[in-house]
Amino acid sequence: YNKHKGKPLKDEDVLHQLPVGTTATFYFRDLGSQISWRTVFLTECIGPLFIYLMFYFRVPFIYAPKYDFTTSKHWVVHLACLCHSFHYVKRILETLFVHRFCQGTMPLRNIFKNCLYYWCFAVWMAYYINHPLYTPPYYGEQQVKTALGIFVFCQLGSFSIHITLRNLKPPGSKTKKIPYPTKNPFTWIFALVSCPNYTYEVGSWLGFTVMTQCVPVAFFTIVGFIQMTMWAKGKHRSYLREFKEYPTLRSPILPFVL
Repeated sequence: YNKHKGKPLKDEDVLHQLPVGTTATFYFRDLGSQISWRTVFLTECIGPLFIYLMFYFRVPFIYAPKYDFTTSKHWVVHLACLCHSFHYVKRILETLFVHRFCQGTMPLRNIFKNCLYYWCFAVWMAYYINHPLYTPPYYGEQQVKTALGIFVFCQLGSFSIHITLRNLKPPGSKTKKIPYPTKNPFTWIFALVSCPNYTYEVGSWLGFTVMTQCVPVAFFTIVGFIQMTMWAKGKHRSYLREFKEYPTLRSPILPFVL
């Protein structure tokens, strides 16, 4: 809705099928410069991938000159780089080959806002994790392995959910359907949660936080959880509004809690 009364029209709406009389007034709104969702997603993911690697390889002018192109003596640092890179490569590949976007574009300003968020956090995290004075997790190898298990589990879950959501939407279709659990065990969480892709995403970063025991990562996880909770609540409300038969047991992002 805007300041003029009435609903915005969809691209597929047909004029003679609209519930109006013999005359109707249309208002056109200038949305400003637009950019595709795919381009925004790719840009916000490619940045953190390369930024993190710059710190991992300790390119000059980041740390003291004596540390240029040196490697950490802690194996968890190398594992963290592998996990971080895997996460963003996965997101890039999903953007290219899995995701189907209902809306073709978003405002151009969003790319600056989104990139500022992801890129700045990548700098903050990478600086401390790859710092020559980085201290490994307090509980050592057991803590790292447990966290790695959480990370891998949630990454597999995230991919499974994205594939399930893709299969709900044929190419070119904008029709919404209720997602349900499939034979894939990672999708069974759909019985309790409306947006398990966000649940798994938060779980992945929680695992990465425990693995690195790094404050910037914890802060990124908390901020991301807050943002994804807002998105999940919005999508949950949309499901309830559009589908009268929508399962009432489901919560937006955390089963029985939130």
